[in-house]
Amino acid sequence: MKTIETKATVSEDGILTAKVPLDVKPGEHRTVILIDEQANTDQKRLDLQFPVDHYGFWPSDLSLRREDMYGDDER
Repeated sequence: MKTIETKATVSEDGILTAKVPLDVKPGEHRTVILIDEQANTDQKRLDLQFPVDHYGFWPSDLSLRREDMYGDDER
């Protein structure tokens, strides 16, 4: 079983056309179709602006190895 998410077009006469990956063998397949009633192909995604803090570059000799970050008891 394979899950494929793709866009499909439904014509006036009720024929559904969709593109699938090339590794799907030609022929008849059992499929499940989910129609998003609110689908809008012209809808743009929001350009999210996350805050960024820059504190400079990391020191060149910084070691993040576990042995260097923790003591002998590894705590």
